[in-house]
Amino acid sequence: MINLLEPNLVLGGTIFDLTPVTLQKHNIKGLILDVDETLVPFKQKETSMELQQWISQIRLTTPIWLVSNNISHSRIGNIAQSVDLPFISAAKKPSRRKLQQAATAMDLPIEQVAMVGDRLFTDVLAGNRLGMFTILVEPMIDPLVAVRSHPIRDFEIWLSQLLGVPLAKNSKDFCPPKLKSLPWLISRKISVSFCTRRIPNIHLGIRIKFPIVGKTSC
Repeated sequence: MINLLEPNLVLGGTIFDLTPVTLQKHNIKGLILDVDETLVPFKQKETSMELQQWISQIRLTTPIWLVSNNISHSRIGNIAQSVDLPFISAAKKPSRRKLQQAATAMDLPIEQVAMVGDRLFTDVLAGNRLGMFTILVEPMIDPLVAVRSHPIRDFEIWLSQLLGVPLAKNSKDFCPPKLKSLPWLISRKISVSFCTRRIPNIHLGIRIKFPIVGKTSC
């Protein structure tokens, strides 16, 4: 389980930090991209000019598919249409099925396809279960939003480190979230159960008391 949560590469920045040079270095021939908070801020319906330019550069040498857990076919479809990319919605990651569908459409070996996303327990876990190269990126944020919070993602990263996943070893810029950034968890007992119906032998049942920890910086 621990190995399945470890991305092959942690960018330490947004998807815009993923360059053709990086893809070539890791022998990546195809990309499967998450959508929400990987390409666009959550609930945003339009792609930015910067994203359109990034995709135009990458697609010159690398086929791209969008694979999202979002159940809104029209929303994900509109985003995909704006950048002229094939897409799959309601993918149910960490299920492997839709990732396999996209990789098959590319006609590439699985190990030469990278799954790129901002979440460990969906994007990275799904990609690793299939044997893909996995890349963890920082969430795409709305510059107009003053308070930027990603509690679920922060908790996933914190929990993965509690389990011993060495995220920082693949990125010099990686800065793990501190407990102070998880106010809804601090100083209380919680019970966490992570189950996926179609993934046998993956079950986490943890009961933790969180201490109050002062904020620190990397």
